[in-house]
Amino acid sequence: MSTYQLVLTDSATMLRRNLRRMRRYPSLTLFIAGIPVVLLLLFVYVFGGTLGAGIGTIAGGRAEYLAYVVPGILLITVAGASQGTAISMAMDMNEGIIARFRTMAIARSSVLTGHVVGSVIQTMLAIVIVMLVAVLMGFRSTTGPVDWAAAMVLLMLAALAISWLSVALGMAAGSVETASNLPMFLVFLPFLSSGFVPTGSMPPGLAWFAEHQPFTPIIETVRGLLEGTPIGDAGLVAVGWCVGITVLGYLWARKLYDRDPVRS
Repeated sequence: MSTYQLVLTDSATMLRRNLRRMRRYPSLTLFIAGIPVVLLLLFVYVFGGTLGAGIGTIAGGRAEYLAYVVPGILLITVAGASQGTAISMAMDMNEGIIARFRTMAIARSSVLTGHVVGSVIQTMLAIVIVMLVAVLMGFRSTTGPVDWAAAMVLLMLAALAISWLSVALGMAAGSVETASNLPMFLVFLPFLSSGFVPTGSMPPGLAWFAEHQPFTPIIETVRGLLEGTPIGDAGLVAVGWCVGITVLGYLWARKLYDRDPVRS
């Protein structure tokens, strides 16, 4: 068996381990989807009438705001999964199982890959739940299946990037409690983007930050793919951010995994 086949086999084994954990604790997936669903209901039914009138559409209202806010809510779903991934990784670090894996004849990257792929699957399941709720609330896309598929692929790339970064954050944390707090900045970033209001309505400094942070181009691309609005260069920028964060998270996680297993 070649080295590549061994890596795939070991990664599949570690993925099964994480999928079993996910099956034993389905409440975590529901929790990841639950917060975005609550936010979706809150922003559409409480604030949607007012915010919908100010987003620049001719017939602004709750229905228009629902179409506008769904991409931002989907990115909150992606970011919200980071906390569970970091906690899961920190638990493995502190319970000693990672130290045990280091001594075994398995591909070193497979342990991390199992966590990441498991997290991506969990995130995409949560996204499906959020999308179903949005459809029940009246969300209707104006584009075809190809654009839908492209939007889902981009969300998957974002989930992959956030998962690798979260694994690294979980390994860097000194405790499970710290790991639960480190990814919080990822959860707040979608609120400081074009997810809920256009960046042009923000104060100049905040608008500049919102326009140049990672989540805004991803949100704008998903919105364009689902609603048929212009994307411009946002698609390339979004993919670039996803690739860059993925590489950074992967290299950081590998460095932490290969370090001296004894914690200070």
